[in-house]
Amino acid sequence: MKIVVFAGGVGTRLWPLSRKNSPKQFEKILGDKSTLQLAVDRLRPDFAFEDTYVATGRKYEKIVRAQLPQIPAKNFIFEPAVRDVGPAVGMAMSIIGKDHPNTPIAILWSDHFVKKERRFREVLHFAENLVVKDNNSLILIGQRARFANQNLGWIEFGKETQEVRGTKIFKFKKLIYRPTLEQAQRFLETDNFAWNPGYFVTTPKFLLSQFEKFTPELYKGITEIKDENTLQTLYPTLEKISFDNAILEKIDPKYVSVIASDLGWSDVGAWEALKEALEKASDENVTKGKVLVNDSSDNLIFNYTDQLVVGIDLEKMLVINTDDVLLVCGKNSVPKIKKLVEKLENTPHEHLT
Repeated sequence: MKIVVFAGGVGTRLWPLSRKNSPKQFEKILGDKSTLQLAVDRLRPDFAFEDTYVATGRKYEKIVRAQLPQIPAKNFIFEPAVRDVGPAVGMAMSIIGKDHPNTPIAILWSDHFVKKERRFREVLHFAENLVVKDNNSLILIGQRARFANQNLGWIEFGKETQEVRGTKIFKFKKLIYRPTLEQAQRFLETDNFAWNPGYFVTTPKFLLSQFEKFTPELYKGITEIKDENTLQTLYPTLEKISFDNAILEKIDPKYVSVIASDLGWSDVGAWEALKEALEKASDENVTKGKVLVNDSSDNLIFNYTDQLVVGIDLEKMLVINTDDVLLVCGKNSVPKIKKLVEKLENTPHEHLT
């Protein structure tokens, strides 16, 4: 199986650590490695570096090559412009599909945290085997929900179709993107919903056939990209569209199956999600750097400076201190961070974005 790890995006929900010039996936948020490096590491030893591809923006070429020297130079896919996930996935499938049209390919993302790495690799193998048996299929990988998260997409699935050594495979119904809190609570209480990490396994030939069917102009563009010159010329002209809008919302569910499992997965693309991933108890304070807290609970306080950060009587707060920005907000205010960063554009503070 081939693996494509996507490392694009700016990550404004992790601002002020994540910024345009150094997005979250290249930062050492968890330990001494970036989340991109961790995403590649967790594939080992089951999947070889030679079968691992990394797709990102051309502006990050030096960063990704420096962080991942083990990846062959030919396995980097650099997008010359930001055109959303639909064109990015389509181009990767077109490039790899030239030599491997019916080989299973897993699409993964670089800004996630997975605690149960062995289980994660097992699920990838299960999905791979399903696609080997049926080249005209797409397997979505869902994370069993731990709480009513309204900042994630969810997968609704139907009845169980088979079970292989404890791993259950279900029929796919539909995707729900960022539900209301009330909806998320209902999903949590129901057994046929899972979080959607955006992971899936399919073949280039099948997925490109879906692009041709549902987005013919986009399909024409990505399949005409033959070399660096056509990449530079054609890719910036492609329609901006998400993969969900382009394919998953239109595909016939009969081609799609779901593996819903507990992978210990977290989307660490937002501060409150990072706290949930790192905490041992919900009322625990999660801290990094020089931090002192008293009479406080359920806070995330990350200090990236030499200055001491002190918190007293704090509850459900996020405090992020960098050299040039101090962010203080409630845990439930994370969706407002992106809107604030957008408002900084074309102002004297635009350099902080």
